[in-house]
Amino acid sequence: MDRGDVRTTDGTLALANLTAQVDMLAGQALPAGSPDSAAHRVLEQQAALVDLLTLRGHLLGCVADYELAFQVADRMVATAPHSAIALSARARTRATLHRFADAWSDLDAAHRAEPSVDGLDADRSAILQAVGCYEEAELLLQNAASHQSDFASLSAQAVLYAERGSIAEAVQAFAAAHDAHRGVSPFPLAQLDFRRGVMWMREGDLTAAHEAFDAARRRVPAYAPATGHLAEIELLRGDAAAAAGYLRPVAETSDDPEYAAHLALALRGLGQHDRARVWRDRAKRRYDELVRLHPEAYADHAGDFWLGAGGDPGRALRLAQWTLVMRQTPRARAVVERARAAVGASSPDVR
Repeated sequence: MDRGDVRTTDGTLALANLTAQVDMLAGQALPAGSPDSAAHRVLEQQAALVDLLTLRGHLLGCVADYELAFQVADRMVATAPHSAIALSARARTRATLHRFADAWSDLDAAHRAEPSVDGLDADRSAILQAVGCYEEAELLLQNAASHQSDFASLSAQAVLYAERGSIAEAVQAFAAAHDAHRGVSPFPLAQLDFRRGVMWMREGDLTAAHEAFDAARRRVPAYAPATGHLAEIELLRGDAAAAAGYLRPVAETSDDPEYAAHLALALRGLGQHDRARVWRDRAKRRYDELVRLHPEAYADHAGDFWLGAGGDPGRALRLAQWTLVMRQTPRARAVVERARAAVGASSPDVR
């Protein structure tokens, strides 16, 4: 159901404010020879910049923001190699790019630098969840709960339950997290709605998924992943025109090729094959680049592309199998099975 009863700041205004914060913090640097207290304060500000860039990257579908967040965090570690603030910030950026072993190493170093630092269990839990170790992730979430707000703790639980397929528990946790939200920023609730939509999409309930993604988009109209999933739903329902309408603006502005790939499928469905080819080729070039730069993060998405608009199931299977080695998640296994089926369907029946 649409739990849109919480009033928040206008999403477009909030996004403009977010960019203003990014611009302000990006202009700061750690002054040489500064007192320890001043250095610590600037490190905290740079860690905030890392998190704001990561948030904006997610909302706008901007890979460049993820890359910039990593660069900022890496400079922090170079400046203060024994700072738990710097190390944990870099761990989060590495996890965003699915460099989970490197992220875990940073978290271990952060713990050695400052054993009492908060947040490490939550960060470790997110990594374990991403690679499919759900029981271990839940234990760490329980440990982290005392250092988190009720909203953050319940949101993390909801996402964990959803990803491991415990849908009844996830539904309850999503509702409890919504009710626990305090503050006026639209971003936490929009992200909660988005993750709820991902859950229902995986479960095949397109109506519930559409409602959740639409709720996220009403809170933050420029929310690119929510827009992209709404387009996917329209494609699944056979409405290529509606899908193309969702996708055109975000495909023009995002450097994530997923939107270009889905726009190619929508245009193909509308019989606009020349325009579809342009967007398919644009997605292909970008996926090739991202798999080269960030294979852990984009190999599985590239596999989806080659299964769909790219039209190369053999290549999709190779990427999917490589991803499955890195993380044993339901999504990774599903992509492998889809790719195997596609390869079988495309192979000649030799008897």
